[in-house]
Amino acid sequence: MVHQYKNNGYDIVLDVNSGAIHVVDDVTYDVIEMIDQSQPESYARDEIVSALSGKYGKEEVEEAIDEVQTLIDEESLFTKDTYENYIMDFKKRPTVVKALCLHIAHDCNLACQYCFAEEGEYHGRRALMSFEVGKKALDFLIANSGNRRNLEVDFFGGEPLMNWQVVKDLVAYGREQEKLHDKNFRFTLTTNGVLLNDEIMEFCNKEMANVVLSIDGRKEVHDKMRPFRKGAGSYDLIVPKFQKFAESRHQDKYYVRGTFTHYNPDFAADVLHLADLGFKQISVEPVVAEPSEPYAITEEDLPQLFEEYDKLAAEMVRRHKEGDDFNFFHFMIDLEGGPCVAKRLSGCGSGTEYLAVTPWGDFYPCHQFVGNEKFLLGNVDEGIKNTEIRDEFKCCNVYAKEKCRKCFARFYCSGGCAANAYNFSGDICGAYDIGCELQKKRIECAIMIKAAEADCE
Repeated sequence: MVHQYKNNGYDIVLDVNSGAIHVVDDVTYDVIEMIDQSQPESYARDEIVSALSGKYGKEEVEEAIDEVQTLIDEESLFTKDTYENYIMDFKKRPTVVKALCLHIAHDCNLACQYCFAEEGEYHGRRALMSFEVGKKALDFLIANSGNRRNLEVDFFGGEPLMNWQVVKDLVAYGREQEKLHDKNFRFTLTTNGVLLNDEIMEFCNKEMANVVLSIDGRKEVHDKMRPFRKGAGSYDLIVPKFQKFAESRHQDKYYVRGTFTHYNPDFAADVLHLADLGFKQISVEPVVAEPSEPYAITEEDLPQLFEEYDKLAAEMVRRHKEGDDFNFFHFMIDLEGGPCVAKRLSGCGSGTEYLAVTPWGDFYPCHQFVGNEKFLLGNVDEGIKNTEIRDEFKCCNVYAKEKCRKCFARFYCSGGCAANAYNFSGDICGAYDIGCELQKKRIECAIMIKAAEADCE
């Protein structure tokens, strides 16, 4: 499979199966476009020369065809898919758990309009995780991690800082267990910043490998969607704290993470606002919501959102040339290394390698499934009991998803989010179409930025 597109003055050709990316001139681009992907080896040279010579000249077209043939011979263009045969029976793989999302608090001090957790309640009751439940969760992770040494634990909510003492106690317990079991815990934290203070920052800088700081961008955008329960905005309170925190972490190992909605389709302005506030690690992502919600992204929004991604990518190229870089999470792409083949095919590992834990100790495939009893996997006392659901997640990969098989982005998004697929199609092997379209656009922009950076070298 070959995917071609033009972006910011670059003609880009992606050979999906090999991962090879070619930045070409117009004539080569048009030559490749004329080759039938179903049988590239039998293209008609004379027909291509005849069709394009009036536009470019015969000699130039023939030279381009020779270059294309060289790429085909080198197996970096129109290559065959060898990964489908690589797929083992994922259901037979031993389950090794490597990461937990601890819902340390099913409660929140904000009332964000788009919150999938219903202001922290997750379709249930408000609750704080006890140290005992958290301890059992860490014990489960250690016991089910096999030979894997590096383990990940994310303190999540609601708002984790509403249960800060238990966070600290669980980190201390984890550090003790590292020595006993030859494991290494990588702790992370997601917070809205309301309760953030110097003591918490100091602890996080010592113990948290990454911190996610929730802010949506411009003041008017943020305060509309992330107010306190009585309606006041939270922007003015959190921005100085987040700026101080980012600097204390040397502008590394954190993200300011926002959400854009139907209300702010000009979201590139929010990303650039955060960059202008001094943040270097930025993630602003599309809301995922029921179509009936007034803030939900619609198909009609897509053209403007595509333009915004293009605008943002071009501005990042410009700032890179001026030495004023920042990272945008959705444009970060590793074209030379990146995830292993299994990870590219099967995604985040939700339901198998990665689990969410409720305050009372129930296991779910990830935080977005919490509260949906169909996906209740077990608990910290009994372990995984619902092995049918676990096995269903094991078999969830890009070749199990019909739409992924035909998509150029499949080895970059790894099939996308299982929760979004289920919520919009009723099947974890389905698709969330709007999310897919946005993902494909982000990948195109990310590759273009790499091409532009190569031009600067």
